[in-house]
This record gives sequence, C-alpha cells and structure tokens, in this order.
Amino acid sequence: MIYLRRVCSQEVLVDLLAINAVTIGKVIGETRTLMDAQKITVTQTAHYFSSARELRDWAESGATTSRMELSRALSHPALTGMLRSDLQALIDRITLPYQAALEERRHRQRGGDRRPGTRGGLFRQKITDADRILATVLSQRGLCDQQALAAVFGVSRGTIRNAIEDVQPLLDQDQYVVTPAERRFATATDVLNFVTERGETSC
Repeated sequence: MIYLRRVCSQEVLVDLLAINAVTIGKVIGETRTLMDAQKITVTQTAHYFSSARELRDWAESGATTSRMELSRALSHPALTGMLRSDLQALIDRITLPYQAALEERRHRQRGGDRRPGTRGGLFRQKITDADRILATVLSQRGLCDQQALAAVFGVSRGTIRNAIEDVQPLLDQDQYVVTPAERRFATATDVLNFVTERGETSC
C-alpha cells in the first residue's frame, strides 16, 4: 500500500524493510491484482520520499524534506495569486479527476485494461500530482516559461509540458480564473530568490 500510494519507490522499501527487490515486487503485483479485482483504488499521498532516511525522519519526528520545503515555497501567495488555503482546495478538487484522466489515457494507450500484476506506470513521474497542479497554475499565470519551471521543480521540460496538458482542461472545467502574474521571471533562481525576499506568510 505504501508503494501504491507513491509514498516511496521500491528501492526505498528494500532499504527500509531489508527485503530483496524481487520479493517486494511480487507482493506489490499480487496486491495490485487483488485490488483491481475488487475495484479498490487508493489516492496518491501528498508527499514523496526519495530515501529511507527521509521517510524514517518524517515518520519519527515530522522532519520536512527538501521537496516539501520547495512545494511550500512555490505555493507562496505572491506566486500563485491565491491564499494557500484556496490553492489547497483547488488541488483537492482537481486531484481525483486528474488521476481518472490519467488512467483513461493509459487505458487508451494500452488498448485495454492493465494486465494483472503490472506496475501501472507508477514512479515514472518525479513530482506529485499536487506539484503538477501547482506547476500548471504557475504556468497559467505567466510566472515564467516552461524551461524555468522545469528547473524549479527539478524535472524535465517534457514533464512540465505533460503536466500542463493534462491539468489545464481540468482547471478550465473547474472554472479556475487566471490572474496574470505581476512579474515574470527569467530563471528558476529568480523565482526562488523572489520568494526568499518576500518571506514566509501564514496565508
């Protein structure tokens, strides 16, 4: 379940549980098959951990990861044009339709249902669904170009482009109103420096 919720990769589970990758892969495949048969789905977690230490530190003491801190910085109202509570509400509304749209697209690409025991393409993405929605909001506001956004999130430009193509129609359906950014940034460094200069806010 930890893997299927995208909390971490199989490699991290191997490190945490001291079980070989073949065994973990088999168990995940069998569990996924049973869940598919019962039509049981799980939602993606809000946080993705790239190492066993990150996950252990978070579980034991609530320590934040660099990815959490980045997401927090990029959700600054000065960048998104909305309160953090409003952004979170938007993410909550969009996430399920987004995941459904992704599964529908994968179904078309496969030409049918997923074969029993397959991994379903998990962990091909390096950012969470919430970050994909956040990236699309920032792009729609004209905050910076896609290359700068990719550098900010630490992913390829193609990842950002795909996120925007997937999320934008859902924002339109949600009647999200774009408020143009007051300032456009040329680089990822410019974006992050701006947030640092503005300081933290509780909004």
